[in-house]
Amino acid sequence: MNDLPSILRYTKEHMEKAIEHTRIEFSRLRAGKALPSLLDGVMVEYYGALMPLNQVSSVNTPDSRTLSVQPWEKTMIPIIEKAILNANLGLNPQNDGTVILIPIPMLNEERRISLVKQVKHEAENSKIAIRNLRKDANEKIKKLQKDGLSEDLAKDAEDDVQKMVDSYIKKIDELIVLKEKEIMTV
Repeated sequence: MNDLPSILRYTKEHMEKAIEHTRIEFSRLRAGKALPSLLDGVMVEYYGALMPLNQVSSVNTPDSRTLSVQPWEKTMIPIIEKAILNANLGLNPQNDGTVILIPIPMLNEERRISLVKQVKHEAENSKIAIRNLRKDANEKIKKLQKDGLSEDLAKDAEDDVQKMVDSYIKKIDELIVLKEKEIMTV
């Protein structure tokens, strides 16, 4: 009857997933540096199926301002080039017949500020997800209390959930500070 540990474990696991989602979203925001993760969301049509770019080519950074995409099949070059353009990443791929080079332009001040707003928006979405997990956990705890869980145990569990929420929101705030510093560094 006492399903309290599984409620807390479930809540913690999903809060971890919210943090991981935030990290992934932040890695997709271009901060003026060439990172292979910038192309993680690019899907390429490969023999009729959509595949992630990194499964049909290797993505490297020959220098801090350039991405290099080396397709495993030369016939894929125009398809990959088109997929990168269609991904609306603001990148301009250049193909030399064997490899696709993608110069990463410097960010202007306006774009940096826009990216910081995007970071804060993504972070707020994650915070909302964490708060919703708190609400769900507290509702489950209340239900357990109606089914016979003592008031003290219910209160302790709610306190534990709140501590988790505070901890994970603090982690998101730390991620914001790091990403904002990365974006604003010229």
